[in-house]
This record gives sequence, structure tokens and C-alpha cells, in this order.
Amino acid sequence: MKSLPVFIYFLHNRTTKRNFFVLSKFIGFLVVLVSLYSLLFHLLMLHEGREYSWITGFYWSLTVMSTLGFGDITFQTDLGLLFTLIVLLSGVVFLLILLPFTFVQFFYQPWLEAQQRARTPKELPEQTAGHIVFTSLDPVTIILIKKLQRYGYQYALVEPDVHRAQELHEAGYAVVVGEYDDPDTYRRLRLPQARLVIATNDDLTNTSIGFTVREVTDQVPIITDADTIHSVDILEFSGNTKVFQFTRMLGQGLASRTNAVSLGAGILGNFNGLLVAEFPAVGTAFEGKTMCQTGITEKTGVRIVGLWQRGKFIDPQPETLITAAMVLMLAGSKEQFERYDTLFQLDSSLQTDEVPVLILGGGRVGKAAADTLEEHGLRSIIVEKDKEIVEQIMRQGGKECLLGDAADIDVLRRAGIEEARTVLITTRNDAVNIYLAFYCRKLRPKVEIISRALEARAVSRLYRAGADLVMSAASLGANTVLQYLRPNEFSMFTEGVSISSRIVPLTLVGKTLVQAGLDKHQVDNQGDNRGYTVLAVQREQEQIIMPGPETELCRNDRIVLIGTDEEEQSFWDVAMME
Repeated sequence: MKSLPVFIYFLHNRTTKRNFFVLSKFIGFLVVLVSLYSLLFHLLMLHEGREYSWITGFYWSLTVMSTLGFGDITFQTDLGLLFTLIVLLSGVVFLLILLPFTFVQFFYQPWLEAQQRARTPKELPEQTAGHIVFTSLDPVTIILIKKLQRYGYQYALVEPDVHRAQELHEAGYAVVVGEYDDPDTYRRLRLPQARLVIATNDDLTNTSIGFTVREVTDQVPIITDADTIHSVDILEFSGNTKVFQFTRMLGQGLASRTNAVSLGAGILGNFNGLLVAEFPAVGTAFEGKTMCQTGITEKTGVRIVGLWQRGKFIDPQPETLITAAMVLMLAGSKEQFERYDTLFQLDSSLQTDEVPVLILGGGRVGKAAADTLEEHGLRSIIVEKDKEIVEQIMRQGGKECLLGDAADIDVLRRAGIEEARTVLITTRNDAVNIYLAFYCRKLRPKVEIISRALEARAVSRLYRAGADLVMSAASLGANTVLQYLRPNEFSMFTEGVSISSRIVPLTLVGKTLVQAGLDKHQVDNQGDNRGYTVLAVQREQEQIIMPGPETELCRNDRIVLIGTDEEEQSFWDVAMME
């Protein structure tokens, strides 16, 4: 019974009918050919004075054509032997070569394709609602799908290619076969009941998707990623609710995390009134002091909830020494941060155009970073080895650009590596980024290095090479969409590390942080210190920042958590199973 849908589709397909007609003509030709050989066999045997039955004639023809040639029946004359050679050679061509090829081409392969089409879903169940529709599987959507599943969202991925759809289906993705520009595709995806459409194809395809979706429904929001700034207006006109440029946003994000852009604490997220921020220790009064010597909490009320040092989150202790390579993670209210910025803001001499920010790579990310720095009145120098890109930047004007290889020490010196306050690494090659991060760290041990990553597996190596902060367009795009879906609940700190706010699950109500496995001093079964940390527990009447291990979790409490994606996923998997 499982093969019945495949068989029905196979028989009703127009291509299948045409293939059957071609295959039947070839088989008919073989039947006629074997019959002709059988007739000639009888005539030649009569010529030699022998007589055989018609069954024997067919038997001889098939054994000779298939090269079996048992040798029990043979001709004695040269004419008979010549006929045998003709039958043998034609059998090699038609039975051993053309017949298998024709069978595979016109029957077996179409049958496999019919099975693939039957196994790959073409629509979602009618009761499906509140799901997310993706139109492409790319680095952004791969990360986003993992995060959405963690938050309990359903999704569906549109794929026009049947073979690709089958591969994705077997890989575990919820995929539906359909064309991007066919309104029926989105009806089968139950689009009117969907929560969101996310289009991350090229600009032309995204424009077509926007108009097609709006034929089906005007209510469902559409989020689109634009390749170029010139496409933004067109994509907005085609009905898209939000049009982002994730690549440009990455450049802006890299630039905004430099020390000189914000002299005060850089706000990372607002979780129901609780602000979480970062503040670099380099060049401040905190450098070289212990936590208890800073006096931050006593003077402002802001709490230090963690320290970040090149890929490692450090639990703050009173005796912890603050070094230049550390970034302070802070938590507090808006009023507390206003007092903090008044007392502890960075030296305003950092915001000068005399000391440049070095940007290694002049692509879209590098140019966006330069634009952001220019908006803040900061000088930047782009180093790019592609002559065409350099000429394009120079034609646009307003930016300093140096033609040369950033791996060349002379080029870096001409660009100003010896006096640069920050180095932004923005190339499209992780191996190059790792090399440049290590090279710049050796040349300038105390310079701030912020790097782009293309693959998640390169992040740890970039930190090991000396990068202070790592970001990617894929993670930034995924987190931007997640913030749209769940405002005030999620914020990205750096690549692979995020801050989230979640309602305490019922399985943990009444338990202390130790019992819930959320005590930051606990170790796992291998003896390693757990990387996730509870920054705060939020209740209706109070907000507990850096709660102690004996803090009891109550119904409707919210916990603000920082950690890697894997650590957060592992915790919630365990919490939901208890």
C-alpha cells in the first residue's frame, strides 16, 4: 500500500507516458528482430537439411544474441556461420548495450524520481499554524532554524528542486517542494496561518517572492535580506515588512564594538528594564585592579556579572585581576548606567581622527565598517589587495584606501599598524582572517582586534590567534530575526555566545539554582566548569542580579542567562525532560 501513491503518480505523469511509449517501441523492435532471426534460422537449417521446431528457433536466437551460446545447435555451412556472427553482434548492441540503457533511462530512473517526489512533502497539514516559512537554506537560516527549534517554533523550507528537497528531507529538514513564483506553493504551505516569511535568496528572487506572497495574503510579515543598498527600496515596495542587509549590518556591528565609537558602556540588550552592557578595560582606571578595588557597584549600583577575555567567559570574583584584554559585562537599570557613564566613561582622546582604525579588507563589510566609523568622526584606513575594489572605493571618495597585501609588514606599516587603536579584519576567508589576527597580535600585543568569521568552526581558532571579538553575518542575521520574533528576550554578545531571557519552566519551579543545575560554580561530569551563567532572576516585585546558588525559582520568574548556544540548548533539553 505504501507504493500505491508512487504508482499512481508514476502512471499519471506526462513524461512517464512518453517514456513508456519509447520503451514499448524499442521492445517491439526487439520482438520483431528475434522473430526475424528465428525465421531465418529455420530457412538456413532447411538449407543444410535439418529441421527444428519454432520454439527451438526462438531459443537459438536468444542464446546467441545474449552471447550465452550453449553450442548445442550450430550451423555447418559458411552461410550459417556468417548469419550466427550477425545475430551475435546485433545481440551485443541491442540486448547488452541498448536494452539496459533504455530500461534505466525510460523506466528505472523515472520510477526512482517518482519515489522521491512521493516521499518529499508537497504541502503542510491543514491545521498547521504559527509556523515560519523559509525560502532558502543558507548560513543565516541554518543557524536560525536551530534557534527557532530551541524556542518551539515550527518551520517549513521551500525548495523547487526535487533532488535537493529529497536530500534536505533525509537530512531532517522540514521541506516542501514548490516553485518560488507559484501562489499555489504558498497556499500549500498554509501561508495565511503562518507567523513569518523569511526570504534570503538573491534580490531578484526575493522581489518575486514578495509579490507572490502578497497575492496569497497581506497579513503575514516578510523579512528579506538585501544584497545591495540599491535593492532596499525595490524590496520594500514589493511588500516586504522588514528589509535588512546582514552583510552591511556586520560591518556596522564590527565598527560599533570598537573602543572609540562609544565612550560609555555599550548596551547589548534590554530585558524588561534590565540593561546588559559591555565595557572594555583597556585604557581605563580598572586596568590592573581587582574586582573589589573598582568600586563600581558601590558608586553606581551597576553590577559586574562577568568578564570576557578572548573567547572565554570568566566568573567575576572579588580577587579577580582585570587586565587590558578583558571586557567587563555589566548589568543594571537605565539610571544606574547613566551614573556609570558619568563616572567611568573612556578617555575622550580616543575619539580623534589622528589615530586610525585599520580595516583589513575592502569588501562590503569593510566599507560598511568605514562608513560607521566616519559617522562617529573617526578616521579609518582600508587595506585591500584587489586593485578594482581600491579604484572603486577611491572613485566614491571620502575614504582612505591602501592597495597592498595585509600580510606584508611594509603595507601594514604604511597603513599605520604601529599607532592604530583598533584592527578590523573583514576578509571573506577564515584562514586569512586567522593569519592576520595572529600577525597583528604579534606586531601589536595590546591593540584591539575584532574579526569577521564565515564558519562557526573558525571562531575558536580566531580567538586563539588573538582576536578580542568575533562576529559573523550568519549569526548576526539569525539573531536579528529572532529579536524581531521575540523582542526583549534575546541579544547576541559575540559569535556563539548570547544573552537570553526565558520564563522558568514548570519543572524547575520550587528548585534552587543549585538544584536546577544553574549554579555557575557547579562542574559537569567531566569536571569542567559550566560556561553558562544566570545574570538575573526577574520577578514581579524584584530583580535579583547575580543571584546566589540558594536562590529559589518561583512560578512566572524570568531568568536572564548568558552562555554558548550549545550550553543553553543542553540545559533546556535537560530542564524540559525532568
